[in-house]
This record gives sequence, C-alpha cells and structure tokens, in this order.
Amino acid sequence: MRTLISFSFLKITSTDSTADSLEGCLDCLLQALAQNNVETSEKIQKSGVLQVFASLLTPQSSCTAKVANIIAEVARNEFMRNPCVDAGLIPPLVQLLNCKDQEVLLQTGRALGNICYDSHTLQSQLINMGVIPTLVKLLGIHCQNAALTEMCLVAFGNLAELESSKEQFAYTNIAEELVKLFKEQIEHDKKEMIFEVLAPLAENDVIKLQLVEAGLVECLLEIVQKTVDSDKEDDIAELKTASDLMVLLLLGDESMQKLFEGGKGSVFQRVLSWIPSNSHQLQLAGALAIANFARNDGNCIHMVDNGIVQKLMDLLDRHVEDGNVTVQHAALSALRNLAIPVVNKAKMLSAGVAEAVLKFLRSEMPPVQFKLLGTLRMLIDAQAEAAEQLGKNVKLVERLVEWCEAKDHAGVMGESNRLLSALIRHSKSKDVIRTIVQSGGIKHLVTMATSEHVIMQNEALVALALIAALELVTAEKDLENAQLVQILHRLLSDDRSAPEIKYNSMVLICALIGSGEACLHNLRLVYSNSINRLKITTVKCVLSL
Repeated sequence: MRTLISFSFLKITSTDSTADSLEGCLDCLLQALAQNNVETSEKIQKSGVLQVFASLLTPQSSCTAKVANIIAEVARNEFMRNPCVDAGLIPPLVQLLNCKDQEVLLQTGRALGNICYDSHTLQSQLINMGVIPTLVKLLGIHCQNAALTEMCLVAFGNLAELESSKEQFAYTNIAEELVKLFKEQIEHDKKEMIFEVLAPLAENDVIKLQLVEAGLVECLLEIVQKTVDSDKEDDIAELKTASDLMVLLLLGDESMQKLFEGGKGSVFQRVLSWIPSNSHQLQLAGALAIANFARNDGNCIHMVDNGIVQKLMDLLDRHVEDGNVTVQHAALSALRNLAIPVVNKAKMLSAGVAEAVLKFLRSEMPPVQFKLLGTLRMLIDAQAEAAEQLGKNVKLVERLVEWCEAKDHAGVMGESNRLLSALIRHSKSKDVIRTIVQSGGIKHLVTMATSEHVIMQNEALVALALIAALELVTAEKDLENAQLVQILHRLLSDDRSAPEIKYNSMVLICALIGSGEACLHNLRLVYSNSINRLKITTVKCVLSL
C-alpha cells in the first residue's frame, strides 16, 4: 500500500500550496523509490511529475534538496535519463550548483551525475554550461565535507575523460586543489579516487606543469618510498599508480625539463635510483622516465656523460633470460633515445650497447623487436665501423630478413627493412652486401623501394645503388628475380613519385648499366619507355656516394 499512497499526490502537486503537504508527498516518493526504484520510476515517468519538478528546483524552496534527491534516484535507471532531459531538468540543476546549502549541492551533483552518466553528449553540454569552474570552486570551499568532496571527484573523473574539458580545467586551480586534497588523505580508497581524476587530467601538457608546480611529484615520490617494500595489495597498487603517474607527468616538455633541472634535480636523481631496484614496477617506471628525459639532445648528452648507459645495460642484463618484457621494452626505448645525438653514438658503442642489445635478438615479442631494431639503427647512423661489424653478423642479418616478412607487425617489418638498408648505406662494405645477399635480403630492399613512405623508398634506393656499384655481380640474380628494373620503370613513370625518388632511381639506373646482358636488355627496354613518357631529353646521373 505504501507505494500506492506515495503516488496519490501526483495529481495535486502542481496546485498544492502547502509546503508541509508537498514535503510529505516527496518523502513518500523517496520511500517508494527506496522500496522499488524501477517500478516507482516508471510510475513517475507516466505521471508527468518530472515536468513539475523543474519548477520546484529553486534555491528558495525548502523542498529543493528532496526534489533533487528524487531526480538522482530515478536517474539511476537508464530508461529515465532521457525523460529527465526532456523535462528540462538540467538547466535548473546546473543553476543550483551556485547554491550555498550543502545538502542541495550534494543532491544536485548526484542528480546531474546520474542523468549524464555514460553520455558524452550530455557531459559536453554540462561543460558548455560552465559546470567545471563551479565544481572546482565548490571543492575548494567544501573540502571538509566528505560527501561533497566525493561528489566533485566523481564529476571530475567523468568530465576529465572528454578532451574538451581539459582546456577549461587548465583555466582553474584544479591542480592546486587536488594536490592539497591528496596530501590530506590517509585512506587508500580516497587516494585512489583522486588518482582517477589526476590521470586523465595529466594528459594535458598545461595541467602537467600545473601539477608539478603544485607539488604533486613530491607526493608521488613519498608514496613510492613508503610502499616499495610492502607486499600488501593496496600498497602494490598505489606504488604502480604513483610511478605510472610520475612517468605521465614527464611526457610534457615543460614539466619534464622543470624536473630534469639540468640533470641535477632531486626528482631526476630519485628516478635514477629506481633503475637498480628489485621492483619490476620501479625498474619499468625508471626506464620510461629516462626515455622521457631523453627527448632533447642536451639531456641525452648529459645523461650519457654521467653514466646512465651502464645502468640501463645492467638493467637489461637482469632481464635477458625469461625477463620482464615491459622492462626490456622500456630500457631499449631509453637507449634508442639516448643514441640520437651524434656525439653519443661512439660513446655508447664503446660502452658495449650494441652487444647488450643483440642479446635480445631471440625475443619473440614484437614490442621488444621493434625497439631493438630502432636502437641499432640509431647507433650505426654515420658509424661505418659499427655498421660493418653488425652487417657481417650473419645471425643478425638472417633475423632481419625473417622480420622483413613479419606482415602481422608492420612496425617490426618496417624497422627491419630500414636497418637492413642502413647497414649497407653506413658501412659501404662489400662484405656486408655479400652477407645480405647470401641471407636473402635483396628482395626486401627492392620491395622497400615501393613503400608508401618516401623516406623508406629513398633509403632503399640508395642502398640498392651501393649494391649495384660495389657488388653487382653477387647481387645481380637476386635483383633480376625481384624485378628491380620493372619497379624502377614504375617509379619513373608515376607522376606521383617525389622528385628525390626519381633522382635516386636514375642514380640506381646509372649504377646498373654495368650489369649482365639479361638485366641490361630489360633495362634498355623499360628505361627507354620511361624516358619517352617523362619527356626527358637529357639526363645526367652523377653517382655520389
């Protein structure tokens, strides 16, 4: 009977002027919702009372908190959210966020959160209505009210997932408020709730810097220090979240440089201490942090000069046999970035980085393969001796040829081709060319010349020109079988081919003129057609290697 009685007011609510009577009706509705939310919500929808609620959502009404509470309860049901929107409840609810009554604020926040739950369209509408600055202000004013604080954090967590929200958050003092709140928390669940807001916000570079300046990094380092030796489930989770967030903050150029402090910053030094840690999570975070610090030449040069390479190689040594794949990937990423500056290459080669990297040649994990290839390619850039040494390594070249056919992993396939080409281009060695020919690599270089990426096409064509100039007799059969001449014809005939592609194709053709009779015959046929089609009257090819 209670449910039936609670709905007897629906026909008179809009005309009933007695506040006590109205509050009694609202109490009945709340009781009915507590007993059977779905059934009561359906009756509310059919009754048309939602439209009445819109007129009751005023700061002056003593019933406002209860009305907002009812809306929050019915909007827990997905089928009630659109009716709430259609009833025009969102605008008056948003206006109530400026109210000073804490109970009204709490129930209003709940109502808006439930109506807009899992709807990016409605959440975007809230953002456009300016709720973000209002909610941030509420968090600062009512930070001692646990329920209101939780409501704000839940709202932030939902809204922060939308890219459009981050610009608005960046114009508030959200970083300062969240860090201040975080410092006051003791319970794991409360910290986790704040972490869930910080993570999406920290994807924005402006907010990254704001969080660093607000002191978040010091909080994260303190968590790491307290939890690193713990085997409690909550502490392990907190360690991972804190260290992951630390790495995320380093993805911003300004925030990263501020924390690097010329390589002398306390944060940078603390991160270095993570690498030799016994915790795989800290090893991972430490290596990723170094990779992020190594995003400009100055930082890379400083780190190499101060011994970071040996720390990373020691870390890799700990993960050669049945190692942690994510740690392997992170350490290789760091080494690859460090190898980019010209002055670092010889130093890293002398330190034995190439040998350390080659230990992972047996890896069957594409992410590790990809970073391994990239690191070696960076190391041998303009390093002829190293390129020749690696190029004569039969096991390496055979593995590269194998990976050149890894069609399921485009990144690995592309990097394998590029490294194969780089070994020839930087060594200019006949021995390297012979090794690649004997391992079946020529066909992949020819295929690489047809890549959709101009840089890869050029690298392939230059490598092929070197092969033709230095060791054509050895490679001639493979070049014919790979239909190199026909491919060159297509490249020269294609109006979409970049000028540098056509130029390098002509250079290669000049080198091929000294080939055997069969290849030369085909070359003359297709090349004359290409010249006619391109209307080239005079071509001077200079082979500058």
